[in-house]
Amino acid sequence: MAKVCNRRLGWFARPILVKARLGPLINEAVKLFSCWETEVMSFRKHFLFGLCVCYASVVVAPYRLPAYGLATAEQNAANGTKPISKDALAEFNSLIGGWRGVGQPKRGSAKGAWREKAGWVWDFKKNSVAIQYKIENGKVLESGCLTYDPQHKVYIFQGKFADKSERHYSGQLSKNKLVLESKPDKKNDVYRMTITRLNDKRTLVLHEKRRASQSYYTRVAEVGYTRIGTSLAVSDATGPECIVTGGTANSSIVYKGITYYVCCSGCRDAFVDDPEGILAEAKKRAAETRKKVTSKKKL
Repeated sequence: MAKVCNRRLGWFARPILVKARLGPLINEAVKLFSCWETEVMSFRKHFLFGLCVCYASVVVAPYRLPAYGLATAEQNAANGTKPISKDALAEFNSLIGGWRGVGQPKRGSAKGAWREKAGWVWDFKKNSVAIQYKIENGKVLESGCLTYDPQHKVYIFQGKFADKSERHYSGQLSKNKLVLESKPDKKNDVYRMTITRLNDKRTLVLHEKRRASQSYYTRVAEVGYTRIGTSLAVSDATGPECIVTGGTANSSIVYKGITYYVCCSGCRDAFVDDPEGILAEAKKRAAETRKKVTSKKKL
């Protein structure tokens, strides 16, 4: 009877002994499984995040528009619109060069007036084209960048101001005036900048602002520019033509023994970077000009 009891107790005790021996191993296995599950979940999250980033960079990014719904110069270049932008900006060839200006908060009053110098320079990059506007001793504007958005057919101006603020403008060209307007800022103010090209030697830049709830603008200041090296005489547009843009040139550069002319340091750099490409564009531009002249004669 005792033997039978001992046998029965032995059978009952075996699971306890097995559990005691295998318990630590089972616990370690559970821990490893939990770590593995955590790693799998982490990998899964990172993998899905990576897919989203790839999708955004490849599919969404090319069509992303910056603030105010306008395409950047780089995005336009990626779409093959750089020549269109260059042609649109060529409307402002008369601005290229150095200017001396007098700023007046109030028209006809010397109170608060100041003198400044400014320069407009072409800026050619591999994937974009712009005109840079830089001011010395300015009390309103310090610098700006003028580009063109072919998709929306508007000019874009990004300005840095004397109060360290930055504003983005967009607008249209109408005859000799480029009217640019900003979106309402945090103070609910809307700004307008009007660039009026009177002639090759005289340009006006008017700064205005209004409340977003109002329709009329109040004057901030106006700067009257006169081209450096000239006086307020009758405009004289004669002279050599810039090989890069077709504007009036003021300096020369020699390539393969032939002298060519450029209008600014930006055009000089563009010619040095790719002289053959610039010459090919100039040849094409000259052919188009001759074609237009011939068509007018026939009429």
